Amino acid sequence: MIVGGGGGGGGGGPSPSAPSPSAPDPDPAPDPDPDHDPLSPSEPDPSPPTSLPFPPVTRAHILNCSYHSWHPRYKSFTPKARVIPLTKAFLAYLRADGIVLPDDEDDGDGDEEGEGRQQRVEWESESGSFSSTGNPDDPHDDYSSDDDDENETTDIAEGWRDLHNTIKATIAELGGVVVPKLNWSAPKDATWINAGNSMECRTPNDIYLLLKSSDFVTHDLERAFDDTVITPGAGAEQEGEEIPYCLVLRKAFQLNPSLELRCFVRNRRLLCLCQRDMNYYPFLAGLEGRIRGVIQEFFDSRVRDTFEDGDFVMDVYVPAPYGRCWVVDFNPWAGRTDPLLFSWLEVLTMEEPPVEVGKGVEGVVRVSVNGGVRGPGQDGGGAVEDGDGGSESDTDSEVDEELWLPELRLVRKDDPEAYSFSTPQYSAHKLPRDVVEASQSGEGLREFARDWQNILAKRRKAEEDGGSSDGE
Repeated sequence: MIVGGGGGGGGGGPSPSAPSPSAPDPDPAPDPDPDHDPLSPSEPDPSPPTSLPFPPVTRAHILNCSYHSWHPRYKSFTPKARVIPLTKAFLAYLRADGIVLPDDEDDGDGDEEGEGRQQRVEWESESGSFSSTGNPDDPHDDYSSDDDDENETTDIAEGWRDLHNTIKATIAELGGVVVPKLNWSAPKDATWINAGNSMECRTPNDIYLLLKSSDFVTHDLERAFDDTVITPGAGAEQEGEEIPYCLVLRKAFQLNPSLELRCFVRNRRLLCLCQRDMNYYPFLAGLEGRIRGVIQEFFDSRVRDTFEDGDFVMDVYVPAPYGRCWVVDFNPWAGRTDPLLFSWLEVLTMEEPPVEVGKGVEGVVRVSVNGGVRGPGQDGGGAVEDGDGGSESDTDSEVDEELWLPELRLVRKDDPEAYSFSTPQYSAHKLPRDVVEASQSGEGLREFARDWQNILAKRRKAEEDGGSSDGE
């Protein structure tokens, strides 16, 4: 919470009932504030900041957080995944308006001609209309022989068919079910359009549909360097280099969202961490110390001195039995990264450990009064039971204080936030319920298309009638 300075409307003029001085001073000083403490420093109250005190975000920092940049270094600590470089032709396909999926003879289950063909759908951005090309025998389907001729002669994947085949082979290599993402973002905001309302994909077309429907992916493609500055010391050629876009396919596995945590690192020191999933999990309260210790140890031994930058946000996963840590992602130290249970002002102004002089049990830094460092087993064998002071006096135990332990913030049972997450995640990027329900089946999709076209036709007719009446 930001507490702004500045007192109430206390004026500086004299009170009307105050006696007038016998000899007025040509430059009278304002009367002192009656609430002012003369012993306190005469400094103005701090005013609320108008912007978050982020350091400049460089393009190099954004690229360092790209999956293709950090994955080779931490490959042995990440879930199994494959990184596929993307071609210019495929990037042009992702950037193009509308959603048109390529035909693939292996995407369907039917053996007869036409049964195994992936349905082609397209949203026309300018008119807002929806069209599909499917079964010519269906009287309700918007089909024409011209469309059929065009579809037979045009291959939307003609310029990147090799990449399409590589994606298909990679899906098979990873067990048949994968989770996609681009350099920085996963299409979590587009799961409404995928079967099962998840990011699990079984065919290349499942992947294309998610990528082309995601605002997060569009941000990666069009606005990756928003609010960044030129990297100091970088040449013009280096700054002008194109982003090496890639498609990351991760082998799907059962991930417990309660064990995903976001870690905030400043000056190569782990400041704090919190849940990524905004729900209350009772069992986490009993695991705080263990989870924090595992993450701190992993950070100290594997990440602190190996990541390119000193400031970053790291997402990790600590699976049962909570003895190891996996890297899920690295995010920029910037306002675009969600601080979740913290606020960015809170993180940016958080106190750092003074100097890393040693580690005690579970990553706690301990320093004695004479500057010596106490390690595990040197402070009386760890925790001291009540009534057992050992040879250490109460004074020594008070001086030997715990200097630093990163805060682990969880959603608590009594927190209002634990029961106020009524707004679905990524709701700003979702569509109405009827659109989602229509996407669950081909017939529903065609029915929605017909209804949508009827609505547009009525709207155009009403506009035409209104225009003709105005002309009369």
